[in-house]
Amino acid sequence: MSSATTKDAIPSATDVLRMQGQVIRRILRLNTDRLSQLESLVQPRPAGNCLNWNVGHLLWTNEQLLALLEQPPVLGEKALERYARGSKPLCNAPEAMPLEAMLKAWDESWTRIDAALAHWTPERLAPPAPFSPRNNPDETVGSLLAIILFHQASHTGQTSLLRRLAGKPGAIR
Repeated sequence: MSSATTKDAIPSATDVLRMQGQVIRRILRLNTDRLSQLESLVQPRPAGNCLNWNVGHLLWTNEQLLALLEQPPVLGEKALERYARGSKPLCNAPEAMPLEAMLKAWDESWTRIDAALAHWTPERLAPPAPFSPRNNPDETVGSLLAIILFHQASHTGQTSLLRRLAGKPGAIR
């Protein structure tokens, strides 16, 4: 195998981030397939957030990710304040955004995120991040993107359990 072939076979950091995003997007869509608004509001006991809150929170985070990638928002963080980090559990159905509307915005947000990352070079990952959820003074744009995608994967995994709590069979086989 020539070195050119080997080098071409190694994905770039942005390629890896894009692959992670594509998996996250697909898994959430599988876990929300055929779920009603009412089913999305089933609360885990003794504590936690419902699937609707998780989807809204993931979308709220994607809005921050879009800003980091210098892309326009889909709904805007203000529209998703109810789903912000640290917000109280969503127990009142009228406070919930329609699941289908959030999923449509979810798809659009990932289309924009993927398109932005497709044009990012490794050099764009190196500068200091504008913020750090870990309060890491050495946070870079690349490490922040990795943390955000880990966060997205974690909450997306929760939707697998929340789907089952709503009485639906597991979506990932």
